[in-house]
Amino acid sequence: MSTLPPRFGIWALVHGSRAALQDPDEPYDASWARNKTLVFEAERLGYDSVLVAQHTINPHNPDFDQLEAWSASAALAALTERIEIIAAIKPYLYHPVVLAKMAQQIEHISGGRFAINLVNAWNRPELERAGIGFAEHDARYAYGREWITVVDSLLRGERTRFRGEHFNVDDYLLRPADPFRSRPRIYVGGESEPARELVADMGDVWFINGQPLDAVKTLIADVSGRKRPTPHEPLRFGLSAFVIARESGEAADQHLAHLFALAAKDAPLREQQKSNIDPKAVMFQTFAQTPRVGSNGGTAAGLVGSYDTVAQRIADFHRAGIELFMLQFQPFETDMRIFAEEVIPRVRRLLG
Repeated sequence: MSTLPPRFGIWALVHGSRAALQDPDEPYDASWARNKTLVFEAERLGYDSVLVAQHTINPHNPDFDQLEAWSASAALAALTERIEIIAAIKPYLYHPVVLAKMAQQIEHISGGRFAINLVNAWNRPELERAGIGFAEHDARYAYGREWITVVDSLLRGERTRFRGEHFNVDDYLLRPADPFRSRPRIYVGGESEPARELVADMGDVWFINGQPLDAVKTLIADVSGRKRPTPHEPLRFGLSAFVIARESGEAADQHLAHLFALAAKDAPLREQQKSNIDPKAVMFQTFAQTPRVGSNGGTAAGLVGSYDTVAQRIADFHRAGIELFMLQFQPFETDMRIFAEEVIPRVRRLLG
């Protein structure tokens, strides 16, 4: 069981709806205006974190809108007061020295509430069409390991010297250093063997994609048993999940069926998207095994049911070691409020 109280976060709507793209009750709106309002309300409702996923082009359809993660995160850092802002980063898109300086600045703007979510990319066109190239799966993780090694050192305020296959950094120092903590928190996603090795060596929190409790327990046992470098505290765990909480289980199941029906309309787009996905990405191999709605595992975590049922399942995940629950909803704003008002208090009562 996590020794820390549970935290609850939301996925920013950086590319619109999470479960179905053609929902009359959920406008496909990835605008800065909507996301700013969404995060303001999440903070007011007591949510602890917001994850701003990074895509330069929309992963569903390049003609659709896409929020830019890092400029949006800097703005949110200035406008909010309490919520943690987690910006995803794909290492091939930024040199580590440049990214570390950006992260350090957002850490100062936020007053020590900023975090990085390291992801090693699965959407081929995003990199190929930019002329960057899309390396093989394990090669991307080798690149990411060098990249985060440089970033980690710079964020700690260290005079950094690094020579590797991809980077040659000579006597680099960033100032001003972080006055709030040793460095911003680093989240790592991915469930392949290279991802597990990377998070054990370099991460603070491992983001696990939504899946059943027993599978999550197995993943936590594997990674928590790995040796950690001495500068790092014990690894913490987060879970992505799509939530449908209603007064009754029947009402929740009806809404799930409604979302499945809406998602079926997106089938041609999803088929097109498959050709853009790295088949070695474990996330998509896992997704193929369980029908679900929502991204990053979505409803596969089983957080669908009455308020009491969803609260109990979250308590069970927390007892298994999950500290942060990074949540999706649809309709997002309405269900985000319901969860805050009905489910979070129940979870806290269950966990004492």
